[in-house]
Amino acid sequence: MDKFRMIFQFLQSNQESFMNGICGIMALASAQMYSAFDFNCPCLPSYNLAYGLGILFVPPLVLFLLGFVMNNNVSVLAEEWKRPTGMRQKDPAVLRYMFCSMAQRAMIAPAVWISVTLLDGKCFMCAFSTSVPVEKLGNGSYTGLEEKEMRRILARIPCKEIYNGQELVAREVAVRYLRCISQALGWSFVLLMTVLAFLVRALRPCFTQAAFLKSKYWSHYIDIERKLFDETCTEHAKTFAKVCIQQFFEAMNMHMGLGHTHSPEAASSEVGEEKEKLLGITDQGTMNKLLRSWHKCKPPLCLHQEGLQNGNGWVEENQHHKHISLPKREIVTYYSKV
Repeated sequence: MDKFRMIFQFLQSNQESFMNGICGIMALASAQMYSAFDFNCPCLPSYNLAYGLGILFVPPLVLFLLGFVMNNNVSVLAEEWKRPTGMRQKDPAVLRYMFCSMAQRAMIAPAVWISVTLLDGKCFMCAFSTSVPVEKLGNGSYTGLEEKEMRRILARIPCKEIYNGQELVAREVAVRYLRCISQALGWSFVLLMTVLAFLVRALRPCFTQAAFLKSKYWSHYIDIERKLFDETCTEHAKTFAKVCIQQFFEAMNMHMGLGHTHSPEAASSEVGEEKEKLLGITDQGTMNKLLRSWHKCKPPLCLHQEGLQNGNGWVEENQHHKHISLPKREIVTYYSKV
Protein backbone atom coordinates (compact mmCIF):
# COMPACT_ATOMS: atom_id res chain seq x y z
CA MET A 1 0.00 0.00 0.00
CA ASP A 2 2.89 2.38 0.71
CA LYS A 3 4.21 1.92 -2.82
CA PHE A 4 0.80 2.67 -4.33
CA ARG A 5 0.49 5.72 -2.08
CA MET A 6 3.89 7.00 -3.20
CA ILE A 7 2.98 6.47 -6.85
CA PHE A 8 -0.34 8.27 -6.36
CA GLN A 9 1.38 11.21 -4.64
CA PHE A 10 3.96 11.38 -7.43
CA LEU A 11 1.22 11.48 -10.06
CA GLN A 12 -0.60 14.19 -8.15
CA SER A 13 2.55 16.32 -7.89
CA ASN A 14 3.36 15.78 -11.59
CA GLN A 15 -0.09 16.14 -13.08
CA GLU A 16 1.13 17.43 -16.45
CA SER A 17 3.41 14.42 -16.95
CA PHE A 18 0.61 12.17 -15.75
CA MET A 19 -1.86 13.60 -18.28
CA ASN A 20 0.71 13.33 -21.07
CA GLY A 21 1.17 9.67 -20.15
CA ILE A 22 -2.60 9.12 -20.17
CA CYS A 23 -2.83 10.71 -23.63
CA GLY A 24 -0.04 8.46 -24.90
CA ILE A 25 -1.75 5.39 -23.50
CA MET A 26 -5.04 6.42 -25.12
CA ALA A 27 -3.26 6.93 -28.45
CA LEU A 28 -1.73 3.45 -28.30
CA ALA A 29 -5.08 2.04 -27.19
CA SER A 30 -6.85 3.65 -30.16
CA ALA A 31 -4.38 2.06 -32.59
CA GLN A 32 -4.75 -1.30 -30.86
CA MET A 33 -8.54 -1.00 -30.92
CA TYR A 34 -8.51 -0.42 -34.67
CA SER A 35 -6.24 -3.40 -35.29
CA ALA A 36 -8.58 -5.58 -33.20
CA PHE A 37 -11.74 -4.17 -34.76
CA ASP A 38 -13.64 -6.57 -37.02
CA PHE A 39 -14.38 -4.39 -40.04
CA ASN A 40 -17.32 -5.68 -42.12
CA CYS A 41 -18.48 -3.43 -44.93
CA PRO A 42 -22.21 -3.96 -45.72
CA CYS A 43 -21.48 -3.73 -49.50
CA LEU A 44 -24.80 -2.02 -50.16
CA PRO A 45 -25.08 1.28 -52.07
CA SER A 46 -27.25 2.96 -49.46
CA TYR A 47 -25.17 1.88 -46.42
CA ASN A 48 -21.52 1.90 -47.50
CA LEU A 49 -21.01 5.65 -47.16
CA ALA A 50 -22.68 5.89 -43.75
CA TYR A 51 -20.81 2.85 -42.40
CA GLY A 52 -17.39 3.94 -43.67
CA LEU A 53 -17.66 7.54 -42.47
CA GLY A 54 -19.15 6.37 -39.17
CA ILE A 55 -16.15 4.14 -38.48
CA LEU A 56 -13.85 6.99 -39.52
CA PHE A 57 -15.34 9.76 -37.34
CA VAL A 58 -17.51 8.32 -34.52
CA PRO A 59 -14.72 6.54 -32.55
CA PRO A 60 -12.51 9.67 -32.67
CA LEU A 61 -15.39 11.69 -31.24
CA VAL A 62 -15.75 9.16 -28.41
CA LEU A 63 -12.00 9.22 -27.75
CA PHE A 64 -12.04 13.03 -27.77
CA LEU A 65 -14.77 13.13 -25.13
CA LEU A 66 -12.95 10.48 -23.08
CA GLY A 67 -9.86 12.68 -23.17
CA PHE A 68 -11.89 15.42 -21.47
CA VAL A 69 -13.52 13.02 -19.02
CA MET A 70 -10.17 11.65 -17.86
CA ASN A 71 -8.73 15.13 -17.38
CA ASN A 72 -9.13 16.41 -13.81
CA ASN A 73 -8.98 20.02 -14.94
CA VAL A 74 -12.41 19.77 -16.59
CA SER A 75 -14.13 20.26 -13.23
CA VAL A 76 -11.73 23.10 -12.40
CA LEU A 77 -12.58 24.83 -15.68
CA ALA A 78 -16.33 24.35 -15.17
CA GLU A 79 -16.19 25.70 -11.60
CA GLU A 80 -14.15 28.73 -12.65
CA TRP A 81 -16.50 29.44 -15.56
CA LYS A 82 -19.75 29.14 -13.58
CA ARG A 83 -18.66 30.65 -10.25
CA PRO A 84 -20.06 34.06 -9.20
CA THR A 85 -17.67 36.93 -9.83
CA GLY A 86 -17.59 38.26 -6.26
CA MET A 87 -14.32 40.00 -5.36
CA ARG A 88 -12.34 38.16 -8.05
CA GLN A 89 -12.80 38.93 -11.71
CA LYS A 90 -12.83 36.15 -14.28
CA ASP A 91 -10.15 36.22 -16.93
CA PRO A 92 -11.37 34.81 -20.27
CA ALA A 93 -7.75 34.34 -21.40
CA VAL A 94 -7.10 31.94 -18.52
CA LEU A 95 -10.24 29.96 -19.32
CA ARG A 96 -9.24 29.76 -22.98
CA TYR A 97 -5.76 28.60 -22.02
CA MET A 98 -7.13 25.85 -19.78
CA PHE A 99 -9.59 24.68 -22.44
CA CYS A 100 -6.97 24.72 -25.21
CA SER A 101 -4.52 22.76 -23.07
CA MET A 102 -7.12 20.07 -22.41
CA ALA A 103 -8.26 20.03 -26.04
CA GLN A 104 -4.70 19.57 -27.32
CA ARG A 105 -4.20 16.49 -25.16
CA ALA A 106 -7.66 15.12 -25.93
CA MET A 107 -7.06 15.35 -29.70
CA ILE A 108 -4.05 13.00 -29.69
CA ALA A 109 -6.01 9.73 -29.60
CA PRO A 110 -8.60 10.81 -32.24
CA ALA A 111 -5.80 11.98 -34.53
CA VAL A 112 -4.09 8.60 -34.21
CA TRP A 113 -7.35 6.77 -35.01
CA ILE A 114 -8.05 8.87 -38.12
CA SER A 115 -4.46 8.51 -39.32
CA VAL A 116 -4.39 4.73 -38.88
CA THR A 117 -7.82 4.37 -40.50
CA LEU A 118 -6.90 6.40 -43.57
CA LEU A 119 -3.53 4.72 -43.98
CA ASP A 120 -5.20 1.31 -43.80
CA GLY A 121 -7.77 2.31 -46.43
CA LYS A 122 -10.61 -0.09 -45.60
CA CYS A 123 -13.08 2.54 -44.38
CA PHE A 124 -12.37 4.86 -47.29
CA MET A 125 -12.74 2.00 -49.77
CA CYS A 126 -16.07 1.01 -48.23
CA ALA A 127 -17.40 4.57 -48.14
CA PHE A 128 -16.44 5.60 -51.69
CA SER A 129 -16.53 2.33 -53.60
CA THR A 130 -19.53 3.54 -55.64
CA SER A 131 -17.50 6.59 -56.77
CA VAL A 132 -14.93 4.61 -58.78
CA PRO A 133 -14.57 6.20 -62.26
CA VAL A 134 -15.60 3.27 -64.45
CA GLU A 135 -14.95 5.21 -67.65
CA LYS A 136 -11.25 5.54 -66.69
CA LEU A 137 -10.55 2.30 -64.83
CA GLY A 138 -13.21 -0.04 -66.24
CA ASN A 139 -14.21 -1.64 -69.48
CA GLY A 140 -15.44 1.12 -71.77
CA SER A 141 -17.12 -1.34 -74.11
CA TYR A 142 -19.18 -2.85 -71.31
CA THR A 143 -22.46 -1.00 -71.70
CA GLY A 144 -26.12 -1.67 -71.18
CA LEU A 145 -26.20 -1.32 -67.37
CA GLU A 146 -28.47 1.07 -65.56
CA GLU A 147 -26.95 3.45 -63.06
CA LYS A 148 -28.68 1.71 -60.14
CA GLU A 149 -27.34 -1.68 -61.17
CA MET A 150 -23.86 -0.27 -61.70
CA ARG A 151 -23.85 1.26 -58.19
CA ARG A 152 -24.96 -2.08 -56.76
CA ILE A 153 -22.02 -3.83 -58.46
CA LEU A 154 -19.49 -1.18 -57.43
CA ALA A 155 -20.72 -1.30 -53.83
CA ARG A 156 -19.48 -4.90 -53.68
CA ILE A 157 -15.85 -3.99 -54.41
CA PRO A 158 -14.83 -4.18 -50.69
CA CYS A 159 -16.37 -7.68 -50.46
CA LYS A 160 -14.11 -10.01 -52.38
CA GLU A 161 -16.36 -13.05 -51.90
CA ILE A 162 -19.48 -11.57 -53.51
CA TYR A 163 -18.02 -9.20 -56.10
CA ASN A 164 -19.28 -10.12 -59.58
CA GLY A 165 -18.26 -7.14 -61.70
CA GLN A 166 -14.94 -8.21 -63.13
CA GLU A 167 -16.27 -7.47 -66.62
CA LEU A 168 -17.13 -3.92 -65.57
CA VAL A 169 -13.95 -3.07 -63.65
CA ALA A 170 -11.25 -5.30 -62.19
CA ARG A 171 -11.52 -5.43 -58.43
CA GLU A 172 -7.75 -5.19 -57.87
CA VAL A 173 -7.60 -2.02 -59.97
CA ALA A 174 -10.45 -0.39 -58.01
CA VAL A 175 -8.96 -1.43 -54.65
CA ARG A 176 -5.56 -0.01 -55.54
CA TYR A 177 -7.15 3.24 -56.74
CA LEU A 178 -9.21 3.78 -53.59
CA ARG A 179 -6.41 2.73 -51.22
CA CYS A 180 -3.97 5.08 -52.95
CA ILE A 181 -6.31 8.05 -52.41
CA SER A 182 -6.94 7.01 -48.79
CA GLN A 183 -3.23 6.75 -47.97
CA ALA A 184 -2.55 10.11 -49.61
CA LEU A 185 -5.23 11.67 -47.41
CA GLY A 186 -3.81 9.86 -44.38
CA TRP A 187 -0.28 11.19 -44.85
CA SER A 188 -1.67 14.66 -45.59
CA PHE A 189 -3.60 14.51 -42.34
CA VAL A 190 -0.47 13.44 -40.43
CA LEU A 191 1.48 16.31 -41.99
CA LEU A 192 -1.27 18.79 -41.17
CA MET A 193 -1.45 17.68 -37.53
CA THR A 194 2.33 17.84 -37.21
CA VAL A 195 2.48 21.37 -38.61
CA LEU A 196 -0.36 22.54 -36.37
CA ALA A 197 1.28 21.00 -33.30
CA PHE A 198 4.53 22.75 -34.19
CA LEU A 199 2.79 26.09 -34.62
CA VAL A 200 0.88 25.77 -31.36
CA ARG A 201 3.75 24.51 -29.22
CA ALA A 202 6.66 26.46 -30.68
CA LEU A 203 5.48 29.66 -32.34
CA ARG A 204 2.56 30.79 -30.18
CA PRO A 205 4.65 31.68 -27.10
CA CYS A 206 7.02 33.69 -29.32
CA PHE A 207 4.33 36.11 -30.46
CA THR A 208 2.31 36.36 -27.22
CA GLN A 209 4.88 35.56 -24.55
CA ALA A 210 3.55 37.92 -21.88
CA ALA A 211 -0.08 36.87 -22.33
CA PHE A 212 0.97 33.23 -22.55
CA LEU A 213 2.92 33.37 -19.27
CA LYS A 214 0.09 35.22 -17.54
CA SER A 215 -2.53 32.70 -18.64
CA LYS A 216 -0.27 29.77 -17.75
CA TYR A 217 0.51 31.17 -14.28
CA TRP A 218 -3.08 31.85 -13.29
CA SER A 219 -4.33 28.53 -14.67
CA HIS A 220 -1.76 26.80 -12.45
CA TYR A 221 -2.84 29.01 -9.55
CA ILE A 222 -6.50 28.03 -9.93
CA ASP A 223 -5.59 24.34 -9.97
CA ILE A 224 -3.25 24.62 -6.95
CA GLU A 225 -5.73 26.76 -5.00
CA ARG A 226 -8.45 24.18 -5.46
CA LYS A 227 -6.15 21.35 -4.32
CA LEU A 228 -5.02 23.26 -1.23
CA PHE A 229 -8.60 24.17 -0.36
CA ASP A 230 -9.63 20.52 -0.64
CA GLU A 231 -6.67 19.46 1.52
CA THR A 232 -7.50 22.12 4.13
CA CYS A 233 -11.14 21.03 4.20
CA THR A 234 -10.05 17.39 4.57
CA GLU A 235 -7.74 18.18 7.49
CA HIS A 236 -10.44 20.32 9.10
CA ALA A 237 -13.01 17.54 8.69
CA LYS A 238 -10.62 15.02 10.30
CA THR A 239 -9.96 17.32 13.26
CA PHE A 240 -13.66 18.18 13.57
CA ALA A 241 -14.60 14.49 13.60
CA LYS A 242 -11.86 13.67 16.13
CA VAL A 243 -12.96 16.39 18.56
CA CYS A 244 -16.63 15.48 18.11
CA ILE A 245 -15.95 11.80 18.84
CA GLN A 246 -13.79 12.65 21.85
CA GLN A 247 -16.51 14.87 23.27
CA PHE A 248 -19.06 12.13 22.68
CA PHE A 249 -17.01 9.52 24.52
CA GLU A 250 -16.28 11.90 27.40
CA ALA A 251 -19.99 12.75 27.70
CA MET A 252 -20.90 9.06 27.66
CA ASN A 253 -18.22 8.42 30.25
CA MET A 254 -19.69 11.00 32.61
CA HIS A 255 -23.26 9.89 31.89
CA MET A 256 -22.57 6.24 32.62
CA GLY A 257 -20.38 7.04 35.61
CA LEU A 258 -17.47 4.91 34.53
CA GLY A 259 -15.04 7.11 36.41
CA HIS A 260 -12.30 6.95 33.77
CA THR A 261 -10.95 10.46 33.23
CA HIS A 262 -7.77 11.97 31.82
CA SER A 263 -5.56 14.36 33.73
CA PRO A 264 -6.92 17.92 33.40
CA GLU A 265 -3.61 19.33 32.12
CA ALA A 266 -3.23 16.72 29.37
CA ALA A 267 -6.88 16.91 28.38
CA SER A 268 -6.92 20.71 28.19
CA SER A 269 -3.66 20.87 26.19
CA GLU A 270 -4.88 18.19 23.78
CA VAL A 271 -8.23 19.88 23.29
CA GLY A 272 -6.51 23.23 22.80
CA GLU A 273 -4.23 21.86 20.11
CA GLU A 274 -7.12 20.26 18.27
CA LYS A 275 -9.24 23.41 18.47
CA GLU A 276 -6.39 25.46 17.05
CA LYS A 277 -6.51 23.24 13.98
CA LEU A 278 -10.23 24.01 13.61
CA LEU A 279 -9.39 27.71 13.00
CA GLY A 280 -12.45 28.82 14.93
CA ILE A 281 -14.93 26.84 12.81
CA THR A 282 -16.53 24.65 15.47
CA ASP A 283 -20.11 24.06 14.34
CA GLN A 284 -21.98 22.90 11.24
CA GLY A 285 -23.72 26.19 10.54
CA THR A 286 -20.49 28.19 10.55
CA MET A 287 -18.82 25.66 8.25
CA ASN A 288 -21.72 25.77 5.80
CA LYS A 289 -21.58 29.56 5.86
CA LEU A 290 -17.83 29.46 5.13
CA LEU A 291 -18.31 27.09 2.19
CA ARG A 292 -21.08 29.27 0.74
CA SER A 293 -18.86 32.34 1.10
CA TRP A 294 -15.98 30.56 -0.64
CA HIS A 295 -18.23 29.65 -3.56
CA LYS A 296 -20.01 32.99 -3.89
CA CYS A 297 -17.16 35.37 -3.12
CA LYS A 298 -13.61 34.10 -3.25
CA PRO A 299 -10.94 36.39 -1.74
CA PRO A 300 -9.35 38.99 -4.00
CA LEU A 301 -5.94 38.17 -5.42
CA CYS A 302 -4.12 40.87 -3.47
CA LEU A 303 -2.01 39.87 -0.48
CA HIS A 304 -1.80 43.47 0.79
CA GLN A 305 -5.45 43.28 1.79
CA GLU A 306 -6.65 41.35 4.79
CA GLY A 307 -9.60 39.11 4.18
CA LEU A 308 -12.45 40.38 6.33
CA GLN A 309 -15.64 38.40 6.24
CA ASN A 310 -19.18 39.24 7.13
CA GLY A 311 -22.43 37.45 6.67
CA ASN A 312 -22.53 38.16 2.94
CA GLY A 313 -18.95 37.22 2.13
CA TRP A 314 -15.87 39.38 1.66
CA VAL A 315 -16.10 43.09 2.34
CA GLU A 316 -15.85 45.56 -0.45
CA GLU A 317 -12.45 46.41 -1.76
CA ASN A 318 -12.75 50.17 -1.19
CA GLN A 319 -13.02 49.63 2.58
CA HIS A 320 -9.52 48.17 2.69
CA HIS A 321 -7.89 51.23 1.17
CA LYS A 322 -9.07 53.33 4.11
CA HIS A 323 -6.87 51.36 6.53
CA ILE A 324 -4.01 50.17 4.30
CA SER A 325 -1.51 52.39 2.60
CA LEU A 326 -0.10 50.64 -0.41
CA PRO A 327 3.62 51.11 -1.13
CA LYS A 328 4.54 53.60 -3.80
CA ARG A 329 5.69 52.18 -7.09
CA GLU A 330 8.33 53.58 -9.36
CA ILE A 331 7.73 53.09 -13.09
CA VAL A 332 10.66 53.18 -15.47
CA THR A 333 10.06 53.37 -19.21
CA TYR A 334 12.63 52.22 -21.73
CA TYR A 335 12.63 53.50 -25.29
CA SER A 336 14.25 51.61 -28.11
CA LYS A 337 15.56 53.16 -31.28
CA VAL A 338 15.30 49.90 -33.22
